[in-house]
Amino acid sequence: MYDIIGDIHGCFQEMNELLDTLGYQMNDGNITHPEGRKPVFLGDLMDRGPNSLSVIYSVTRWVKEEKALYCPGNHCDKLYRYFLGRNVTISHGLETTVAELEVLGHKEYNHISSLFRNLYESSPLYLVLDEGKLVVAHAGIRPDDIGKNNKRIKTFVLYGDITGEKHHDGRPIRRDWPSKYTYDTFVVYGHSPVQEPRQVGNTLNIDTGCVFGNSLSAFRWPEKQIVSVSSHQALVEEKFRPFDPYDQ
Repeated sequence: MYDIIGDIHGCFQEMNELLDTLGYQMNDGNITHPEGRKPVFLGDLMDRGPNSLSVIYSVTRWVKEEKALYCPGNHCDKLYRYFLGRNVTISHGLETTVAELEVLGHKEYNHISSLFRNLYESSPLYLVLDEGKLVVAHAGIRPDDIGKNNKRIKTFVLYGDITGEKHHDGRPIRRDWPSKYTYDTFVVYGHSPVQEPRQVGNTLNIDTGCVFGNSLSAFRWPEKQIVSVSSHQALVEEKFRPFDPYDQ
């Protein structure tokens, strides 16, 4: 039994409120559920929100202790490259995480860098669960790519079905891959904020834009129920496109 949680983006308070609503018990950093459920984090733990490091500390501990599951998002990938010393642009939310890191002492900085790099390196690009009935991937996955792993698939999983072109405001143009998904395997993803969870066939976008002031949502499996808590962040209405954030 799983509770798949959408993009947290440093919203530590809302993450804890959602886990509490879902019935998880947290004590001294430990997490348990009386029914043996597991939270599943589909990436983008950090950036933009107020408390990215606390989210990272919690999730890395829970995953290490096998109390939770995780697969990375594009913001996770960027922070990983930042920790490796790669030349990444500190923008699009990374600046908020870097600001938190810059006030740390050398020892604590190295500690969280090591924790996160180990989490990223040991985590699958996407999760195949419940004997293949369920797949969790940050931005989605092509049905015929399930079970495979290469650079092209990584790009899709992290960024969605991008065309390589951009809108006038800089947003990448994406194809609406869920509208063409006809497989039985249920795919849960996030990445593009929607005001309400968007289900198309056997796909579900669970990123309800917590960091943009809407809500943080979880999808309970196998019950197929959605549980949400309200965001404490300021509402940024322009981040929510009418019905469909994708382009055909």
